[in-house]
Amino acid sequence: MDDHPSNKRNKNSFASSLVWQQKPLSKSEISALEYDECRKMSIRTKIILFLAAALFIFGFLSVLISYQVYMDSAIQHHKHIGEGMARLVVSAINPNKVNEYLALGSTAEGYEETKRTLYRIKETMPATEFIYVYKIEEDGCHVVFDLDTDTVKGEAPGTVIPLDDSLQEHRPLLLQGGNIHSILSEDKEHGWLLGIYSPIYDEKGVCQCYAAIDISIDHIQTEARDFIVTQSLLFLFILVVILLAAFWLAKYNLILPINTMAHSAGIFAYHNEEALEKSLERISKLDIRTGDEVENLYRSFVTMTRNSVRYMTDIRKKSETIAKMQTALILTLADMVERRDKNTGQHIRKTAAYVKIIAEEMQRRGIYPEILTDEYVQNMVESAPLHDVGKITIPDAILNKPGKLTEEEFELMKSHSSAGGKIIDTLIETVPDSDYLYEAKNLATYHHERWDGTGYPAGLSGEGIPLSSRIMAVADVFDALISTRSYKKGFPYEKALEIIQEESGSHFDPNVVDAFLASKDKILAIAEEFHEMELDHFSFGKNL
Repeated sequence: MDDHPSNKRNKNSFASSLVWQQKPLSKSEISALEYDECRKMSIRTKIILFLAAALFIFGFLSVLISYQVYMDSAIQHHKHIGEGMARLVVSAINPNKVNEYLALGSTAEGYEETKRTLYRIKETMPATEFIYVYKIEEDGCHVVFDLDTDTVKGEAPGTVIPLDDSLQEHRPLLLQGGNIHSILSEDKEHGWLLGIYSPIYDEKGVCQCYAAIDISIDHIQTEARDFIVTQSLLFLFILVVILLAAFWLAKYNLILPINTMAHSAGIFAYHNEEALEKSLERISKLDIRTGDEVENLYRSFVTMTRNSVRYMTDIRKKSETIAKMQTALILTLADMVERRDKNTGQHIRKTAAYVKIIAEEMQRRGIYPEILTDEYVQNMVESAPLHDVGKITIPDAILNKPGKLTEEEFELMKSHSSAGGKIIDTLIETVPDSDYLYEAKNLATYHHERWDGTGYPAGLSGEGIPLSSRIMAVADVFDALISTRSYKKGFPYEKALEIIQEESGSHFDPNVVDAFLASKDKILAIAEEFHEMELDHFSFGKNL
């Protein structure tokens, strides 16, 4: 029953809830998010370094304090034991036989038995370096007992040795048989020693000698170092456990939640309403639930994102409405100009269609890629209907004259290009952020410039002519060639195409002409479609 799939899912879900503070991530997602590059240092690294430094300092100070406390305690402990051992030595020595021991040495009755007792006392504490019994006289220390060690052979009974420098200040008291406190001294061969001295009195209260215990401080220090090493290893283990726990907590409670939010914000898509909704849904599904400030940040982030999406959606809809209004206004303005010119027909719509076809073919061929972006093409197509807006300044008598224009009339007609640029300049001052108006100005002003520099109004040549104007020049001339006017008949399509090709490199940009001819099937389809519309319109007018 425990192996039932639902039980396994419940166990996995429970385990997951203990680890994850958000929607669980795959291994690849964790790998991508866990180590996102930071400008200086990640929060996790800062936390780990701070904890490691704090714990190291704490541990180092703790070791120093523990060592000092251990040494003080160990010295006091060994001192008490040494005092107890000194009392045992005192009890083992017969004070009435001290002089006999000095005189006869090991041959004195009971000497060897007493010496063996002293050895047994010495073995009770490993830190005991020396045990000896001295009779202090004016001429020095008379050896009663001096036990051998592993490295030093004891002095023979009766030997007189100088009083140790560490005892010189206590000399008067020692000669009187008085009690002295323990003395810490340094020996060149055996290091620091803690000396404990106990007087041995006879039944008359006269001090016959002193029982001395020398305890090795080096031995105590060795024990202290062993203790500190053990403590350090334990601390190191605790440090590693704490750092691993901090690493784990930082990973699931800080790093992954924050990086997930940052990643979701970084890939937030704005290009359409559907993308906005998907981005919002992705962020909402993160389900960060750390229960702390990170969760507060996430909830505020979700609320802000939701409000932003709503606001951007509203702005997008309004922008689309404004864009449609602008397009309608452009076409209305262009239509107003076109209706004054009875010769042009559907000229603005046809040329806009031709411009779009030519520009897209140039994009496909990779011609002028740094200029012909999608946005540039869109701006050019939207503003194409305004290329003849300057004709609004030309008198009707000249604009609709059925015959050939005089030289003066033609000069006045040519002024429509400069006039169009000035009209659009006025619009730009009113709506400065409308990029399409800048292309509209180029189209209106320079669409009569020629590649060889013989055009008007500025006599620009080659690539000095704006690209949009070079494209419009081909579209404009082609439509003029094939269209029937009151003063001429339209050329056949093939003848018009031939003229365009012949003018390549003189009137027109060769790259534009190549793209135009490569798209001639699409161009002619547009031309035929508008030609049929015009015929239908003419037939409808006659029937009326």
